[in-house]
Amino acid sequence: MTKLIVYYAHPGHKHSHINRFMARAAEALDGITFVDLYRDYPRFDIDTDREQQRLLDHDVVLFQFPLFWYSTPSIVKEWQDLVLEHGFAYGSDGDRLAGKRMMLAVTAAGPEEAYSAGGYQHYSLRDFLRPLEQTARLCSMRFAAPYVLYSSLKAPSTGDVEPHVDGYRRLLEAIRDDRYDWDEADRRETVDLASLPIREAD
Repeated sequence: MTKLIVYYAHPGHKHSHINRFMARAAEALDGITFVDLYRDYPRFDIDTDREQQRLLDHDVVLFQFPLFWYSTPSIVKEWQDLVLEHGFAYGSDGDRLAGKRMMLAVTAAGPEEAYSAGGYQHYSLRDFLRPLEQTARLCSMRFAAPYVLYSSLKAPSTGDVEPHVDGYRRLLEAIRDDRYDWDEADRRETVDLASLPIREAD
């Protein structure tokens, strides 16, 4: 089994259209470590030693969050600033995370076509996530194609909440059970409910 930790970050959890349901599904799964950053660190007082040990104890680190102004909610940046220290995650002798994987589960309010050169966001969603991808590379981690839901604000009215949450559950289970095809995922910019590269159980 792959040791998977899910870091969830949503400052408006109770008002969430979909992330709170995703978080509930993740927290309920056996064999997966679930961390709600805003719940555990309401004053942003990140326990660096605790979080570094969590990273050492897991093979895959997945951050789940809604896109906020083309980036992460602020607590994720605070977590990065404090936990990914020089000498631990990068730099001289900073190889403690080498070979581990980083993945994102992201919801975006805008439609998929908005995240293109011709759309009103002008860039792909993956372009907005480059800082996280480069962070993974600096830490000698492998960055995986994010699991994405576009038009997330409309998900309750379009019936997309339950299918997306079910896909998220299947994604986490597949990672945990060594059934996620990382090589296939690496060929894609993003993955979604319809394109999850999951191998059948033996």
